[in-house]
Amino acid sequence: MHHFSYLLKLMPPKSIFFGLLLALTYSYTSAAAENPPSACAELLQHKFPAKLKIEIQSAKLNEADAFCLVNGVVNSRIGIDGKHYGIGFEMRLPFSWNGRFVYQMNGGNDGAVIPAEGDVFDGRSARAQGYAVLSTNAGHDGSAVENQQYGLAAGNRFGLDPQARNDYGFATTATMTPIAHTLLKTFYGKEAAYSYLSGCSNGGRHGMVAASRYGDMFDGILVGAPGFNLPKAAVQHAWDVQSTQQVDPKLHKAFSRTDMQLIVNKLTEACDGLDGAKDGLVNNIRQCQKTFDLNSLRCAGEKNASCLSELQVKSFARLMSGPHNSKGKQLYNHWWYDTGIADEGWRFWKFESPIPPWNNNPLIATMGAGSLAYVFTTPATEVEGSPDKLLQFLSTFDFDRDAPKIFATQGEFKTSAMEFMTPPDVDNPKLKNFYKHNGKLLIYQGQSDPVFSAVDIVDWYEKLNKNYGGKAHNFARLFVVPGMNHCNGGPATDQFDGLGALVSWVEKGQAPDVMAAKVNPENKSLPPNWSKTRSRPLCPWPSVATYKSGDIESAASFACVTE
Repeated sequence: MHHFSYLLKLMPPKSIFFGLLLALTYSYTSAAAENPPSACAELLQHKFPAKLKIEIQSAKLNEADAFCLVNGVVNSRIGIDGKHYGIGFEMRLPFSWNGRFVYQMNGGNDGAVIPAEGDVFDGRSARAQGYAVLSTNAGHDGSAVENQQYGLAAGNRFGLDPQARNDYGFATTATMTPIAHTLLKTFYGKEAAYSYLSGCSNGGRHGMVAASRYGDMFDGILVGAPGFNLPKAAVQHAWDVQSTQQVDPKLHKAFSRTDMQLIVNKLTEACDGLDGAKDGLVNNIRQCQKTFDLNSLRCAGEKNASCLSELQVKSFARLMSGPHNSKGKQLYNHWWYDTGIADEGWRFWKFESPIPPWNNNPLIATMGAGSLAYVFTTPATEVEGSPDKLLQFLSTFDFDRDAPKIFATQGEFKTSAMEFMTPPDVDNPKLKNFYKHNGKLLIYQGQSDPVFSAVDIVDWYEKLNKNYGGKAHNFARLFVVPGMNHCNGGPATDQFDGLGALVSWVEKGQAPDVMAAKVNPENKSLPPNWSKTRSRPLCPWPSVATYKSGDIESAASFACVTE
């Protein structure tokens, strides 16, 4: 926290004086505001401290949207694999700055500088709302020409360089955050009043790692669908493939769309009313796991459209139980049965994709396989980047021999995947420095997330809560979203303003006792009998959105209830 924002936080949070002071301080008084084109161009000539190892490659004026677009690279170098590396970045510096900074964390393997707009909530990006936003490639270029010969594994080859692994896992955050603040001070002539971090998927993992490793860097961290145990979740990819291939070697044939809808129909029949409303959403997800029985779908005779074969039941139950080794040790968490598992988004991750160059294999068997082979195991396995070879790698993955490699080190690779990818206190979360810094952590996760188990983040949160004597909600809150797939999508009320809720918590002390959520009317996953204006309260774990009375399509008819 900068000294100026510390003084601001001593003010009464809702006072008129506070609002006026912030507005006056961050109005057009900086050099950038007085002459934006000049201030933008001057960044190219600015002499930054040599220790920052920063090269500004361009600084261009975007007159239409009134911001300065800065692109550059930090720590250019040659890795031990002989390839070029560097942290590519861009910042978008709005002329009408609201005094806030957002570090935008990106997903997947990173490897690309995604436009620095910040997450879009409530229809507007953070940049459009006046936030200065940073985006990076996390230390490697996934589309580098020198790697294209490796096909679908090209974006994973950075795993052959230990520093690139560390940059991807955690080090880029420590490198780039002070550089971003230097750019802010240079352009605006003043520091940010508040610093935020926001991301989903691997971006959410970055957020949880930052909360643990760099507790005093950010005032608020917005974490979506975090892959905080990503190496373990990647082991699940192999488990998914091998479980599904017990039914059919061709993944897309093992469970038809009709089969998956059959499971969801039975699940809905058993669980939909547990929260008081039969509305196609399962809010009381834990009770549902006790109520729903997959075995009830087993065919009495031959397989038909109204039941699952015995092999399908065993295979799917195995998939949902999470990976184990031959001694029965759990290698990743288990999964909740929820209404979004018949959705196309879920299917895209687990069973099949519409992408011909992938041989229509699912995402886990292409991008996921490459990550497990090159990045999350030590030593790396140099798998050929064809769909067949990547699928074969997962099909033959040995949970006794290969799974321990996520904890292994070797030679120059002195840090295991579990060390560079996960929060250091992942098994016993305390976030001591973040808590002392008065930071706020807001996490959201779909109950039907197909790549990171919602059970895993709930277990993590309950450990954190235990460590704080049941008071973790004072600085960290978790919201699980019924029906939602990975980051968004699925039959769910998946539209909500997470960033706005976090900012109100950090700056005004208004803790999110509920987040208002609504459906995306363009979402093709919405059941036809749902209103296109359906809204719901998202409740902080462990409370459950429970129907009271009134219009079943309205959030006002529900209340958050802790059992």
